[in-house]
Amino acid sequence: MRPWPRPLLALGLACQPSQTDTSPFTTTPPNSTTSDASTSSSSGGSSTTGGELSTGSGSGGASTGGTMLILDVGSGDDLGPLQPEGCKGKIDFLFVISRHDYMDAAQAQLADAVPKFLETIQTKFGGFDYHVMVVKGDPLWGSMDCNTECPGPFTYCQAMDEYPCDVVGKVAKCDTTWGAGAVFNAGENAPNKPCEILDGRRYLSQDLPDLPETFACIAQVGTDGGDLLGEALVHAVSPELNGSGGCNEGFLRDDALLVVTLVTWTADYDSEGTPAEWAQAVIDAKHGDDESVVMFGIHGGMSGGKCLKQDRVCQVAALFPYSHWTRVDESDYGPAFDEATDLVGTACSKFIPQ
Repeated sequence: MRPWPRPLLALGLACQPSQTDTSPFTTTPPNSTTSDASTSSSSGGSSTTGGELSTGSGSGGASTGGTMLILDVGSGDDLGPLQPEGCKGKIDFLFVISRHDYMDAAQAQLADAVPKFLETIQTKFGGFDYHVMVVKGDPLWGSMDCNTECPGPFTYCQAMDEYPCDVVGKVAKCDTTWGAGAVFNAGENAPNKPCEILDGRRYLSQDLPDLPETFACIAQVGTDGGDLLGEALVHAVSPELNGSGGCNEGFLRDDALLVVTLVTWTADYDSEGTPAEWAQAVIDAKHGDDESVVMFGIHGGMSGGKCLKQDRVCQVAALFPYSHWTRVDESDYGPAFDEATDLVGTACSKFIPQ
């Protein structure tokens, strides 16, 4: 395994942003902290929490509050022309994906799962106004080894297909901004070319042409980078990136439900802050409403349907009333994502847009 140091921005890339401008950890952590999260349902290596309401797809359910209600949300067609009053048919899907080299197998799994994720979104939320954005677990672009060796002679990079040496040091500022939507993934197990998105946006919408191909492109973040998902999540929802002129401008909407999917093989020991602080940054982005967020984790830190104490990615997901997680070594991520999105109906019904 190639060692991956904590990101250093003096790597010779022309447009690297400063990481010292602001600290994303300036808020008070939420009241609930956990190192061994309780769960409301467990099936096939996955677990769900949902406050007093637990939803699932054939996996049964029980609640942490002593009350059980199985809610079958059904498909988008079942909802008919009347969208849930709370979220008014708007959902922002945020995927935060590790680029660690441990992710070789998981990237192959994601390639298989992405069409299923999109099918689930289009089937259940076909009449919704939704956004889809992918963020990688570090602020670097491409492969550090290749960026150093370009234009050659290659050693490690010689086995890589068409690494874009011609743009090293010339990529857009947002391509090297932590938490910005990924639209140009380079390195091993990456497309090594820009993904085509209309209007220069860094996220997808339901009316985008060639949506399946573009989603697959942005989700293939590669395996030549970091796994600092906690910090990546904080930056992705920050006011700086989502405000006017920010890299993610237009993605995060006050009147939309937020569905976050975290994908990693590691426990994220290295991100600054704590799971409680990361969760609070998301809650602050949603104006203090933790019930306007559905969290889904694909990771390795579970035992008996509970988060391991050292797995901080699992812990941040478990801090939200609507959350679901599954193991990264599951053979198919599609069913677990389907179960996670079942929580959207309950969350939408309670969501009060700000």
